[in-house]
Amino acid sequence: MTKQLTLILGGARSGKSSYAEKLALELGGLDVLYVATAQAFDDKMRARISAHQAERPTGWRTLEASSLIGAPLAQTIGARRVVLLDCLTLLASNAILALGDEPAAQAAEGAVDREVSALLAAYREGAATWIVVSNEVGMGLVPPYPLGRAYRDALGRANQRIAAVADRVLLMVAGLSLALK
Repeated sequence: MTKQLTLILGGARSGKSSYAEKLALELGGLDVLYVATAQAFDDKMRARISAHQAERPTGWRTLEASSLIGAPLAQTIGARRVVLLDCLTLLASNAILALGDEPAAQAAEGAVDREVSALLAAYREGAATWIVVSNEVGMGLVPPYPLGRAYRDALGRANQRIAAVADRVLLMVAGLSLALK
């Protein structure tokens, strides 16, 4: 199998993760590295993480990394056939939150840009097929606060960078996929 990069975009609860997991199983069987970027800040998030863990095949290896994941990811991939990153949305959020209270838009953009650069470098250096899950946040209302706008803009640009390199880009709506690329 020739390596490829698939970006799966969509809104909250659109079926992105389920679709990505099915695709990873189809492409890699049990030879999958699942990169989880969520942090359990409250009981609801802990429950959501537990539900995602229960849905994954037990043979998949999991790397839990909430930020600065380029180096740990490159070291962990090894000979895995498939890398599933779920999700770029939380990775971007974590990168911005690590900057402290109300970072400037430029700092937020830079933090997210560094994460994306590290991910793309790890993809280019390896032989694994990648599936990246991310939210499409640019279709909603303009966030009323500067940090929200900086986040939306940074994630939108991150999605564009990944999409430019991707072999396939899918948009998930109501559990259905639409091929964009």
